[in-house]
Amino acid sequence: MRLFSKILLLFLSSLAMADPQVDRLLEAEEEPAGVVFEIIEDDDDALGWALPKVARLSTKLRARFPELPIAVVSHGREQFGLLADEADGLLAPIHDKARQLQSEDIDLHVCGVHAGWDGYTPEDYPAYVDVSPSGPAQIRDYRNLGFVLIVLQGPE
Repeated sequence: MRLFSKILLLFLSSLAMADPQVDRLLEAEEEPAGVVFEIIEDDDDALGWALPKVARLSTKLRARFPELPIAVVSHGREQFGLLADEADGLLAPIHDKARQLQSEDIDLHVCGVHAGWDGYTPEDYPAYVDVSPSGPAQIRDYRNLGFVLIVLQGPE
C-alpha cells in the first residue's frame, strides 16, 4: 500500500509541474510574439500524444491571447507518423489531429534534413504538413521573431 501511495504522489506531483512554461505565459501581462512547440522523440508514434497536448495547450494559450501565433516543429522519428501513406492506416488519428491544428491556424513543420536521411522528400508528406529544410533552423527562425520555445517531452 505504501508503494502505491508513493507512486500516486509522484504522479500527482508530476501533473502539478506539467507545462510550467505555459503557466508562466498565461500569467504574463504581455502577450508573447508567438509560441513554437518543439517535438523531438525517437518514437514513430509520439505524435499520438504530442499533437493532442499541443492542441490542449494551444486552447489554453488562445483563451488568454486569442490572436497568438502558434507553430509546431517536429524533427525526430515521430515526424514519420505524418507521411502521406500513413494517413489512412493505424496513424490516421495523428493525421486527423494535424488537420485539426491546421484548421486552428497552427503551423506544423517537419524537418526536411531528417526526412532526407530516411529517403523521404517533401512530396511524401500531405499538404497540411510543411517540410522545412531544417527543423532546428525553423525553430531558430521562430525564436528570432520573438516566439517562446516550448519543448514537449514524453507522454503524460
